[in-house]
Amino acid sequence: MKKFKKGLLAGASVLSICMLLAPLTALAAEEEAALPSMYATFWALVPPIVAIVLALITKEVYSSLFIGILVGGLFYSNFSFEGTVTHIFNDGFVAVLSDSYNVGILVFLVILGAMVSLMNRAGGSAAFGEFAKEKIKSRAGAQLATVALGVLIFIDDYFNCLTVGSVMKPVTDRHKVSRAKLAYLIDATAAPVCIIAPISSWAAAVSGFVEGEDGFSIFIRAIPYNYYALLTIVMMIAMILLGIEFGSMRTHEANALNGDLFTTGASSSTEETAPAGAKGKVIDLIIPIVTLIICCVIGMIYTGGFFEGEGFVSAFSNSDASVGLALGSIFAMIITIIIYLCRRVLTFTECMECLPSGFKAMVPAILILTFAWTLKAMTDSLGAAVFVAGAMEHSASGLMNFLPAIIFLVGCFLAFSTGTSWGTFGILIPIVVAVFANSNPQLMIISISACMAGAVCGDHCSPISDTTIMASAGAQCNHVNHVSTQLPYALVAAAVSFITYIVAGFTQNAWISLPIGVILMLAVLIIIKMCTRPSEI
Repeated sequence: MKKFKKGLLAGASVLSICMLLAPLTALAAEEEAALPSMYATFWALVPPIVAIVLALITKEVYSSLFIGILVGGLFYSNFSFEGTVTHIFNDGFVAVLSDSYNVGILVFLVILGAMVSLMNRAGGSAAFGEFAKEKIKSRAGAQLATVALGVLIFIDDYFNCLTVGSVMKPVTDRHKVSRAKLAYLIDATAAPVCIIAPISSWAAAVSGFVEGEDGFSIFIRAIPYNYYALLTIVMMIAMILLGIEFGSMRTHEANALNGDLFTTGASSSTEETAPAGAKGKVIDLIIPIVTLIICCVIGMIYTGGFFEGEGFVSAFSNSDASVGLALGSIFAMIITIIIYLCRRVLTFTECMECLPSGFKAMVPAILILTFAWTLKAMTDSLGAAVFVAGAMEHSASGLMNFLPAIIFLVGCFLAFSTGTSWGTFGILIPIVVAVFANSNPQLMIISISACMAGAVCGDHCSPISDTTIMASAGAQCNHVNHVSTQLPYALVAAAVSFITYIVAGFTQNAWISLPIGVILMLAVLIIIKMCTRPSEI
């Protein structure tokens, strides 16, 4: 109750300040009559900032996101009651839930939830946990195995988050790794790995934003300069091997060693468990996962025209991830049910019971995604992209060597505020190409990489990012716990990346700047370890 009152008071305060200052912005705005008075001003970024701050203060995600949406609706309608309600529901909730791409992602979420329920009910997850107990002997081993699997599943970040979580939960639970740490490992091997994988939905997206250039070739050349992604992987492995934990994650890990994997008691009561005497074996988890991977890859290249004559790489680059993942997951679920029926580990009735059970397990993620998408719609309608693009164009001259570091920070802020990395690519990369294409191609490569790294960093930190939400769902971790424990780690990687981009801006050589960044990251981690009091973790 105290948290609710605190959140309500904070939200009321923010709304009051915004209403008092709104006339000042309205007088200064010189936009067309059809656009809101706050269009393309800093106020366009206020709604997501309000939502994020409230979520971190109150630990209540749904109410915080809704207040952010309400602020966006008020700004758009110039504080008209009817206009606010109409904009929030027609242009917000209804629009995002009728968008075909979003619906495809929701279908994929629900079906994967059902598959997880099937694997748990059949005893495949429990059998894999017993198998891993013999092969993985330590907490460090369980975490390294999670990282390795996350790196291997580089096709798509959504697919990565939910698949890695499904496979590794029995292993990490057995070795008393907190769900918050599992969520971090999943999140840190999702977008950061996809953004440096040439064959991924992210590579296709980035290549499409580089107009007038060979987008795929530029993506390949930008990989050594994608410092946030590379240094995040280095940081994860080093922390696991050196036993370093800091921030609120340290508390979660200490509690996990004492048997409390969730710290706040936010365990998922909707997870299906294997009944006593279940016949499941390891193959009852391995076969569905392998089937899912194969079916999703086929689904993605199908949407890219592979079966109409396109090459594999070209088809993957042109694929529609939403449709491909939905199609692939449906076929994988049908195949899984058939296999379980043939092996007689589940009856047909038990298989059908797992469908609503899996749906219920994904309801929190679906709600948060819907609110996050609606908040993004509010931000887009206020012209946040136009505001940031204009600010970038005005700051491009006179700071050429520092521009990669500046672009990295702008990408971080924009992705953090809007919860989208792909939208950040679309705003910043065309600006970078226009500035550098004819003057300094090498600095253009570094700056494009800075766009990608900053977007992934902001997306990694943001509570309203769909990837962050998926990671929470994959680990069955309380979403605010995941965000608050991950943030200090992401900020350390971001600080080291920022310094490395300054070095890269002057050296313009990956073989100089990247080793400096790795050495600096290891030095920072060793200093943190020395400054942190010893513990059992």
